[in-house]
Amino acid sequence: MPAQKNSGKPLPKPEAKPVRSDERVVVGITGFDDLVMGGLLPGNLTLVTGTTGTGKTIFGTHFLYNGALQGQNGVYVSFEEPPENIKANVKKFGMDFEPLERAGKIAFTRYDPYHVEDIYELIETTVKKVGAKRVVIDSVAALGLYVRDPAELRRMIFNIALLLRKLGCTAIITTEMMPGQRSLSRFGVEEFVSDAIVVLYYTRADSQFARAITVWKMRGSDHTNKVHPYRITNEGIIVYPKEEAFVKFD
Repeated sequence: MPAQKNSGKPLPKPEAKPVRSDERVVVGITGFDDLVMGGLLPGNLTLVTGTTGTGKTIFGTHFLYNGALQGQNGVYVSFEEPPENIKANVKKFGMDFEPLERAGKIAFTRYDPYHVEDIYELIETTVKKVGAKRVVIDSVAALGLYVRDPAELRRMIFNIALLLRKLGCTAIITTEMMPGQRSLSRFGVEEFVSDAIVVLYYTRADSQFARAITVWKMRGSDHTNKVHPYRITNEGIIVYPKEEAFVKFD
């Protein structure tokens, strides 16, 4: 077949292929899934990062709670706060995990970062016990306090991601940014082993503080390139996908 001549006119932009909801893992946070084409990609590892008070733990519990309601069991691994405290806190936002735990749909476990050598076994055992499809690890910043070598920390997070993919799980890991820090994570390695990154901001706007969210990257998918406001209400996190926010860095 002869080659077509270039007319000099720009090629038309291909139409975006519609994404079916069953091809996505719906997070369930009001307004958030609109930012990521309907949800996260199955089997991906998403990093949720932000300073203290941005709602990273609430984000993760939303993901697990809504997943369980959709028939996708989940596991929450905490490296810092006791699970009882987490469950009591998010119950105020309408997420009551106790019935889901009794039904074997959700498992909370706390892991001592001092014993990093058996983290993989703990995750695999707990995931298989409940047949989990969703996993939240909160927060890998705590691991970095005990694993001082950045290369070793990166290897550990990478191996956790490989394990979760092998187990067929879609996962969220949280980390923290220090105030005024330009890096997306506390130790500067977490973002390099993640398929997607969601950044939560809590910054001063004139005489008050405001929250904003953006999707920094999402491998293999389109996503919003804007910064959007969000609020933490008595129903949990609410994102406003049609509005834009301005983030001021000190």
